[in-house]
Amino acid sequence: MTGMEKDPSGTRAAARAYGAYLENLTPETLTRLGDYARSDVVFQDPFNHVTGREALSQVFKKMFEDVGQPGFRVTHLTADDGIAFIAWRFSFVLRNRPVTIEGVSELHIDKNGKVFRHIDYWDAARHLYEKLPLIGALLRRIRRRLATRP
Repeated sequence: MTGMEKDPSGTRAAARAYGAYLENLTPETLTRLGDYARSDVVFQDPFNHVTGREALSQVFKKMFEDVGQPGFRVTHLTADDGIAFIAWRFSFVLRNRPVTIEGVSELHIDKNGKVFRHIDYWDAARHLYEKLPLIGALLRRIRRRLATRP
C-alpha cells in the first residue's frame, strides 16, 4: 500500500492511532488503552504472552516501574485489510545507561478499529542478554562463531 490508495477497512488509520497512543504512553494514559485495544487483546513479546486489556496494561505498568524514561517512536507503518506492521524504536534508561531497541509489531485490527492481537518482534539476546556480564560474553562468542565471515 503506497499511502495513496484507499484503506476501506480503516486498518491504516487504526494502526496510526494505536502507534500514536504508544508514542505518547504514560502511566496516566494507560486508562485509555480501551480506546485502541479490545478487552480480549492478545499481547506477545520475548518476555510476555498475555490475554486481556488489563493484562496488557499490567505489562506496560511494569515497564514504567522497571526502566527509566521509556519512550516509543514509530518509524514506519504498513497496513492492509486488518493487519498492520509498525517498525519502532524503544528507548529507555536501565541502570543509568541509555538503551535503544528496534523492533516490529504485528497488529491485527478488527472492523471497529480495535487491536485484538499485538505481537512484538525484537532481538532480546542482542539488545539485553548480551549486555549481561557472564551470559553476555557467552552469547557474543556464539554470535561471532555463527556469523558468516567475508
